[in-house]
Amino acid sequence: MQDSAKYLIHADVVADGVVERSDVVGAVFGQTEGLLGSELDLRALQESSKVGRIDVEIQSEGGRSYGEATIASGLDKVETAILAAALETIDRVGPCRADFQVTKLEDVRAAKRREIVKRATDLLAEFEGEVARSADLIEEVRQAVRVEDITEYEGLPAGPRVSDSDAIIVVEGRADVLQLLKYGIKNAVAVEGTDVPQPVADLTRERTVTAFLDGDRGGDLILKELQQVGDVDYAAFAPEHRSVEDLARDEVMAALREKVPMESVAGASSPHETVAATDGSARPAPPEATDDPQSTATPETADTASADRSAEDATTEADTIEDTTDDDTAATTDAADESTDDESATDAPADPETLAGHVQAVVDANSGTVVLLDGEFREFASAPASEAFDAVADADVTPTTVVLDGELDQRVLDVAAQRGVEQIVPHSTGEFVKQPTGVRIRTADQF
Repeated sequence: MQDSAKYLIHADVVADGVVERSDVVGAVFGQTEGLLGSELDLRALQESSKVGRIDVEIQSEGGRSYGEATIASGLDKVETAILAAALETIDRVGPCRADFQVTKLEDVRAAKRREIVKRATDLLAEFEGEVARSADLIEEVRQAVRVEDITEYEGLPAGPRVSDSDAIIVVEGRADVLQLLKYGIKNAVAVEGTDVPQPVADLTRERTVTAFLDGDRGGDLILKELQQVGDVDYAAFAPEHRSVEDLARDEVMAALREKVPMESVAGASSPHETVAATDGSARPAPPEATDDPQSTATPETADTASADRSAEDATTEADTIEDTTDDDTAATTDAADESTDDESATDAPADPETLAGHVQAVVDANSGTVVLLDGEFREFASAPASEAFDAVADADVTPTTVVLDGELDQRVLDVAAQRGVEQIVPHSTGEFVKQPTGVRIRTADQF
């Protein structure tokens, strides 16, 4: 009956004495018999399966009994309501005075509909969570491939480029290597604890090494041991109390950008706090200005202020010269424009699809930019030359060639080696502490 019931009658039962379930059921049948006529006789309705069994839960406390009676009904709403009202006429249960109070008529189908809606909502949420966008699928596949690329170096977890890369990143554990692989960094090797293995110590003497460690005391201890047994060039840390394996891509790139030369933290009691206090150049941030700038000025700030004033003077002088020569140069400017037009018509720029063409368009043209090229010398990203480090570090695709209208410094060279760049063509080069052999460097003059 319960499966085919349309309604449920709920009634509270209170008896002035101790009664049991059988007493309540007997009172229901006995005191409703003949009350509603033969068509609504409770026994006849149960025999025809139009009314289900009477479920009673009752307990006694302090000489009184309390409980609830539930009856399943397959009758229509009117007949069910009449049957429910009949229950309230019961005034005795066994030898005790009792009171029946119908609390509600429940539509079983409405309750089922609510369950259906709830379950359908849950199923839809699960289904939508499994339906990924195309971009998500591509990223999942890319990350899966990167994770599968994890290898071993002398038995230690490492990226696939550690064995042949001129620049490596030393991290703490396997999870850190996996996290960097997800972001396209394939030259990380793990020390697997504070006891630096000898293969890693030997490797640091041959490569440009960045120690990228957790922002806690454990990271400090590993760095100090690396200083004692190896040769580390740069130090980078995750934010305070964070682990490398927990960082998002932008946090990883930011931490590597803010790495500092090893000598800047040598001897520091807490290297990760020392690095955190710098802007990536190992120089503490300048003190906050006060109301009296003269009282807080340092030789460095004084030199800066003097340089600023000199620059202003030079600008003013240049403006004056320009004002006095505008009229004299107007005619020569027109002539120069005509000459330039003639040269442009006869000397077309090199094919931009070739490396020489890109060098001419970027460096020879004084564009002030950096351009990233793929293996076919196709440009897929560019940025101001001053942002060359960020452009190479944050590139979604590892560039094969970098063309830079500016001076190539150690930081840009190191990040290029870390990312696997094959060659760099800068306007000029600075002084390098270590020059990776895996990155070919040719200045624009060589073209």
